[in-house]
Amino acid sequence: MSNATTIETLRRMLASLDDAKKYQSLRDVLSTINAPDLAAVFEDLPQEKMPVLFRLCPKDLAADVFAELTPETQEALIRGLTDKELKVVVEELCADDAADLVEEMPASVVKRILSQAEPDTRKMINELLKYPEDSAGGVMTTEFMELSPEWTVRRAMEEIRQKGFDKETINNCYVTGSDRTLVGVVSLRGLVLEKNENRRIDDMMDTAVISVTTGTDREQTSQLFEKYGFLAIPVVDGENRLVGIVTIDDAISILQDEASEDFAKMNAMAPADKPYFKRTLWNLYKSRAPWLLFLMLSATFSSLVIRGYEDALAAVTVLTAYIPMLTDAGGNAGSQSTSTIIRGMAVGEIRPHDLPRILWREFRVALLCGATLAVCNMAKLILFDRVGVMIAMVVCLTLFCTILISQLIGGILPVAAEKVGIDPAVMASPLITTIVDTTTLLVYFNIAKLLLHI
Repeated sequence: MSNATTIETLRRMLASLDDAKKYQSLRDVLSTINAPDLAAVFEDLPQEKMPVLFRLCPKDLAADVFAELTPETQEALIRGLTDKELKVVVEELCADDAADLVEEMPASVVKRILSQAEPDTRKMINELLKYPEDSAGGVMTTEFMELSPEWTVRRAMEEIRQKGFDKETINNCYVTGSDRTLVGVVSLRGLVLEKNENRRIDDMMDTAVISVTTGTDREQTSQLFEKYGFLAIPVVDGENRLVGIVTIDDAISILQDEASEDFAKMNAMAPADKPYFKRTLWNLYKSRAPWLLFLMLSATFSSLVIRGYEDALAAVTVLTAYIPMLTDAGGNAGSQSTSTIIRGMAVGEIRPHDLPRILWREFRVALLCGATLAVCNMAKLILFDRVGVMIAMVVCLTLFCTILISQLIGGILPVAAEKVGIDPAVMASPLITTIVDTTTLLVYFNIAKLLLHI
């Protein structure tokens, strides 16, 4: 039976649960579904059915499912669990997931969660919460496998068998000195394949360890996974003492969140941390209206330019017909340039000091693009629109200049934003379109005055 069929079977059983009471059958089906897919089922459940289904899940699966749920669904589920059930969930969660849970919940729910946690768990959660949310320390887990350099392979394997079950990952084991200073890393594969069980860990460990500090930005940390292909990255404090690890699943979530945030900003919306259908109409309104109002007011500059050249438009009314084409072309060209630069900055390919190289490349690309559009547009204007040569020259020369200026502006703005501490995504499509529109109109009317003597 395919996974999709199994989930559909589960949904049908839930629909008739109150009548059939086939709890054992339901428990058997649950054991065949993985946590992310089962979490999606929980998201669609009525609140009163969540605790029933959750109690039927095996303990390990229940904790994994809980960690996959959105904060809103977690809160709803917690309200339906007994203190004893909540205690089991909290103790089964990984340290970073437990910290995230506490950070997202209302004060009343947090108080209940912490009251059910063991002292060691509370201490671990409080340690993680002291780090900024957007730092490596804020997303790391403290459940990692730690080895001593003087241990033998045999001793290390015994330690992994005893303590590895509760660790986030054991693919890489981190070697620390007596003061917990990170001195090396050894893979589980290397330990398993080592034929000499008496070989010391310090003889086989890799001392060139890539690590981050607790204060490293979480997005920069996530980019290291893509660069090096890691499954986990160790996190150290200011004295190079190992305090945690960031795992690949957290890195993927961070990159998804950052991409969603950039996408929202690039489309003139406030970033949201909730799914679309979980957001209220008021939240959707608040995320969009302020930006729309700002862009509407900023477009006033374009209106002022047009009003300033009313006489020129009155003398040659045909010029009005080509304003939308010119402003759209400029806005699109600027958006292409800006989006390319923002993407390069996001993945670490472009740095602020690369601005001269960026401008030189964008200038050459703009020359080619502008010339192509101008030539094609000249043919269209003369052959199909039947306008005069001088009018066509005005439009095409403006188009060429607009593409050139727009792409240069599109290359400068994101880098300038990064320099002054503003998110480069803010400088994306909507804002740059407004800037380019005004610039395009100024170029258009001044070229028209120069060539047509109006």
